[in-house]
Amino acid sequence: MKCPTCGCKKFYVKDNDDEYEIYEFSTLGENVVFDEALDPQEIPKITNEIDTFCNKCAWHGKFNTLTK
Repeated sequence: MKCPTCGCKKFYVKDNDDEYEIYEFSTLGENVVFDEALDPQEIPKITNEIDTFCNKCAWHGKFNTLTK
């Protein structure tokens, strides 16, 4: 999956409790891959409706609007 605007495959989501805390991930086909250094218990669940932000451009939207 990739950004519908620029084609980037790196994204982030914001923490619901702290808008300054972000969780970066990349996409590998249909899979979401977080940094291995993150505690697995801290990683948010990626749902189709979670607000997702591109790491390269200004695009943001729901996860399910990423280009396949």
